Amino acid sequence: MSETNASANDYPLSEVPMSARKGVWSTALVLLGFTFFTATMFAGGKIGTAFDFKTMLSVIAVGNLLLGLYAALLGYIAYRSGLNSVLMGRFCFGEVGSKLSDLVLGFTQIGWYAWGTATAAVVLGKFLGLPEGIVLLLMVVFGFGFCATACIGYRGLEILSYVAVPAMCGLLALSMWVATQKVGGLEGLLAIQPGNTMNYSMALTLVFGTFVSGATQATNWTRFARTGRIAVLANLVGFFVGNGLMVLVGAYGAIVYQQPDVVEVLFLQGFTLAAVAMLMLNLWSTQDNTIYNFAVAGCNLVRTDRRRIVTLAGAFIGTLLATLGMYDFLVPYLIILGTVIPPIGGVIAADFFYRHKGRYPILATASLPKFNWIGLSAYGMGVLAAFFSPWLAPVVGIGAAAFGYIMLYSLTNARVSLGARARA
Repeated sequence: MSETNASANDYPLSEVPMSARKGVWSTALVLLGFTFFTATMFAGGKIGTAFDFKTMLSVIAVGNLLLGLYAALLGYIAYRSGLNSVLMGRFCFGEVGSKLSDLVLGFTQIGWYAWGTATAAVVLGKFLGLPEGIVLLLMVVFGFGFCATACIGYRGLEILSYVAVPAMCGLLALSMWVATQKVGGLEGLLAIQPGNTMNYSMALTLVFGTFVSGATQATNWTRFARTGRIAVLANLVGFFVGNGLMVLVGAYGAIVYQQPDVVEVLFLQGFTLAAVAMLMLNLWSTQDNTIYNFAVAGCNLVRTDRRRIVTLAGAFIGTLLATLGMYDFLVPYLIILGTVIPPIGGVIAADFFYRHKGRYPILATASLPKFNWIGLSAYGMGVLAAFFSPWLAPVVGIGAAAFGYIMLYSLTNARVSLGARARA
């Protein structure tokens, strides 16, 4: 593929050169646009009714700090290598084995895309009192409309984020101020007692797991970072601050209005038109990132550089799933994916720092096996550990996968060394 075509398609199958790298403001805004997602607020709503205000703030801070550090670790690897998670998968899972991560990560994003498309159409349909047939038509319109900026590429995502992120921050700040006044200020918030119960570790799991699939694929944008500091800082801003704000807003709504859905809260506060406009911007700024993620995974899966065509194909699949009712089945689907996705990041980190000593060879010239059984086995260990863990399942999955990779790689090397000595 020529450099011109690679640049136009955002380097789907190769390293991002330093000439195409971005600064912290650009990278952080794109990641904020990705993490500003309405669904995240529901996690905050569950936490808001289960803890007092101080404990709730502690859960949100710790959970999102863990998420931000995980994203920052992968972001640093993306900066150093110029690769995203699916291309890193070739090193730790093998040329053919990496298709496993392509399918897992790609299918996750298409599920999110279907949910977001359906949500936009359903909410707008309720607001305007539209019949079901028109709502289905709106799903088609939104399904292909949301992918427009993703077809442009990183620059399209960046431009939308410049508009959407400041507008959403301003509206959310206004909403939280109104809610605080309604409840009687800080004293009123501190006086509220929780109506439900949830243990602390479960709450941390909920916060961390809400967007860990997105954190695993944030490398799609941090590979464009100009320095390691930019990659780390942008991820902390996007996931610790951005995702943390979404959880906090949901918790606020649950505490004051008994409603974690920020759109419903804005309706109750009298900001009806602003609520609809914010929802559209909120979903669009996440949807284009989501379908971009799918396209990157799809390009690696079928080994094509035609990212825009894969983007449109993903929009078609997501729109079809939306019209078929994916909206109603997303929650259990995401709970499962919260278990199977994080170990991918653990394997990537162990492979990069332990096996490759912090520097991958050039992908186009690297000699890679069809299957890296060490990486695939370590991934399986991580999934099992996460599935059976009673505490912070995503974190346990990441740690178990990383430890399993290091252990298996060391044992394999030791066996090879012993065999060589025996033959000598």
